[in-house]
Amino acid sequence: MDSKMANFFDSIGSFFSGGDKIPGATECEKEVRSATEGDSSEDQKKESIMRLSWALVHSRQAEDIQRGIAMLEASLASSSPPLQDREKLYLLAVGYYRTGDYSRSRQLVERCLEVQPDWRQALALKKTIEDKIAKDGVIGIGITATAVGLIAGGIAAALARKK
Repeated sequence: MDSKMANFFDSIGSFFSGGDKIPGATECEKEVRSATEGDSSEDQKKESIMRLSWALVHSRQAEDIQRGIAMLEASLASSSPPLQDREKLYLLAVGYYRTGDYSRSRQLVERCLEVQPDWRQALALKKTIEDKIAKDGVIGIGITATAVGLIAGGIAAALARKK
């Protein structure tokens, strides 16, 4: 029991120090493997895949996020009840947000809100996405204005030298 607790705390410590990709991802992968190889019910398989997808899209590693996105997109192709699709769409939106694809993330959040318009988690993510897009737009405008100012100043300086 003490060794299990020590391993647990080591896993958490290495996660915060950047040593471990995702605490629990290995367990989720084992769970998916045993659910698909064993005689688990279809619901158990889907649930274990959702847990692994959640862990992957919340990872710090870009390749894990991409794996989570691919898993979710593949599972979204199969027909599911609207609430399960809502969860998958939300996790996809999180994954795309974390990869920097804010427009795709916003589209997916809006699809979540079509299923359940008052879902606070999706509304909060939508606001975060819109704030990020606005911030990036302001930064882009500032960079463009600075570049135009530098070019105009360079032209003005060149014309002043000619006179």
